[in-house]
Amino acid sequence: MPKVLVLYYSSYGHLETMAGAVADGARAAGASVDVKRVPETVPADVARAAHFKLDQAAPVAAVAELADYDAVIVGAPTRFGRMPSQMAAFLDQAGGLWARGALNGKVGSAFTSTATQHGGQEMTLFSIITNLLHFGMVIVGLPYSHQGQMTLDEIVGGSPYGATTIAGGQGQRQPSAIELEGARVQGRLVAQTAARLCG
Repeated sequence: MPKVLVLYYSSYGHLETMAGAVADGARAAGASVDVKRVPETVPADVARAAHFKLDQAAPVAAVAELADYDAVIVGAPTRFGRMPSQMAAFLDQAGGLWARGALNGKVGSAFTSTATQHGGQEMTLFSIITNLLHFGMVIVGLPYSHQGQMTLDEIVGGSPYGATTIAGGQGQRQPSAIELEGARVQGRLVAQTAARLCG
């Protein structure tokens, strides 16, 4: 049974919801799954004033824990077309893991959210995937076998590089059924790939 970590950062809860769906998909494929978040780096008073969702149930991860998993699925919203500083700061501390090749050959994957349809989803996914490739990880995306991402009947996130959701400029839009299904599909594919590599 592969061990999968869903590691995320979420300011307003959209990525928290997506992380839950990713985890559900991985569990459905038989994986043992932990959902953890990276530390918040914004001062508490600033975060409260900005209405950050501060009551998230997931425990805070430690960098050293990444080596304990067969797969790590990283979720973070976009900040000007790249991952936010909270996730970058966490991954930047993984130099020791990189130096000893602790993540070589493990499965890596990414998911994200943006305020708008064209707000940098694919660039943000690539900013995460770039880190995972430097760690020596095998990348799994969200292939077009998840046909929901191809619909023209509604506005929807998703890309072959990973599951995505569109949050709206004020965070008013929650992940849709199609977007959540994409997250579950991606989680399942990561778990299945990790099982093959571990076997």
